Amino acid sequence: MAYPTIDALKQPENGDSLAYRGIFLTSFAVFLVVALLAQVLTWHWRTWLPGAEGEKSLIGGVRSAVYTVMSHLS
Repeated sequence: MAYPTIDALKQPENGDSLAYRGIFLTSFAVFLVVALLAQVLTWHWRTWLPGAEGEKSLIGGVRSAVYTVMSHLS
């Protein structure tokens, strides 16, 4: 079994953190626009976004979808 080293436990560098936040905010904005548009048109948008199926609120569903997509990137 491989044990994590001290290097693996370090916090991400500032540039990595900013890149992660940028991707998160961009994804959140895109998913939010899709969800808002579908909500206005009374479509069932939660089945379109990964991870949003069980959420009750719009923001919670979008946040779940973004976290699901972000977990596939890292």
